[in-house]
Amino acid sequence: MPQQRLDALLVGQLLYRLDWGRIGWLSNPASTGAAQLAIVQGSLIPGKGHNFHKHTHQEELIFVVAGRIEQWIDQEKRLLGPGDSAFMPPGVVHASFNVGDNEAKVIAIFGPCVGDGFEMIDMADEAPWNSLRG
Repeated sequence: MPQQRLDALLVGQLLYRLDWGRIGWLSNPASTGAAQLAIVQGSLIPGKGHNFHKHTHQEELIFVVAGRIEQWIDQEKRLLGPGDSAFMPPGVVHASFNVGDNEAKVIAIFGPCVGDGFEMIDMADEAPWNSLRG
């Protein structure tokens, strides 16, 4: 899906609007020179989410700042609220969905940096991921 630049919040930080919310860089190789960590600030629209995907060469930590998230790690889900976090090792399929009534806000930390900061492989249309939320 093509991403559209909406605004430059800070030097090196771009904000992108997606069909499920927004993401913006807090740190990536281009903005800070970081080689080991990429940090993204994201928001999820109520009822929407970042569908099933994986990062083959990166681990990820998601920290919930606001809202309620249905966090899938492999084929298991749990509810996360403000102050909760979830860790995904490299190659583990995961997804985050906003199950609250208000915008959910998260910080995602990836390591090490790959390319612009992170790499992602969409798994949403593949079994069993395409039927888990039925």
